[in-house]
Amino acid sequence: MGEILLEVLFILCGLVALSASIYSFKDRNHPTRLGSTLFWGLLALIFIFGPYIPKNIVGIIIIVMAILTATRQVRVGNIRGSSEEFRQRQAERIGNKIFIPALMIAIFAFGIAQYTDLGGLVGLGIGALAALVIGLIITKSKTSESIEGGSNLLQQVGSSSLLPQILAALGALFNAAGVGEVISAGISRVIPQGNIVLGLIAYFAGMVIFTMIMGNAFAAFSVITVGVGAPFVLSQGADPAIIGALAMTAGYCGTLLTPMAANFNIVPAAILEMRDEYGVIKTQIPVALTMFVIHIIVALLLAF
Repeated sequence: MGEILLEVLFILCGLVALSASIYSFKDRNHPTRLGSTLFWGLLALIFIFGPYIPKNIVGIIIIVMAILTATRQVRVGNIRGSSEEFRQRQAERIGNKIFIPALMIAIFAFGIAQYTDLGGLVGLGIGALAALVIGLIITKSKTSESIEGGSNLLQQVGSSSLLPQILAALGALFNAAGVGEVISAGISRVIPQGNIVLGLIAYFAGMVIFTMIMGNAFAAFSVITVGVGAPFVLSQGADPAIIGALAMTAGYCGTLLTPMAANFNIVPAAILEMRDEYGVIKTQIPVALTMFVIHIIVALLLAF
């Protein structure tokens, strides 16, 4: 049941990408009309018909999409938005009720993951659908407006919306290729075996750096724990539960520092139309560095 629902949610994601492709094609003044239409159309094709397309063909499609992105053929078109006066009136009428849809996503995701066998990803998708319905009721908007708004938002985020999927695949590839063992061999030449402080610094710094590269602490965790955590920290008698939790949250320090974590650092800048696309990251740098140092201190106090 869970797999069927998940496939339905993937199809719905594909339909959103398809709407972005259609709107791009209809936009005669789009700066990269054909490239954007092709990009979002190919993404829709993968999401909707992915299970029935040979893997090699999917790989070729992704390469084509990467070329379109690298040649700057994927851009946002002419976004039709409401007037400032209308938004102000809506803000005064709706008030804090605007946060109810976002809250529904969290409630459904947690409830379904906790009390059913469907899984958190299905819960997240169902929560998003519930949030959409509630949002339409609260704002009294038309379904067509939500489709156009979703298309506009996806175009604003652009190809960065694909980073979570691509980077998750990259993490699995690194793990299968034995990158952890290579890192371990390189670090063993620099850090003497048995030095707890240097081992911790290398472990947590590795989590930060690889999270910055892959944009995801979960993808970095298995690689760095196998290559650095186990031989240089856990072998020295560290509590696995404590050190594992701290290593994961140390990785989140890297999340604060990288554009690869698009959902956190690039998407907000795009949605808020910030002049500096890296403004979110620059603001977070002092927090990330401070938390990194705190992680090392806490690990020394609690894990040994």
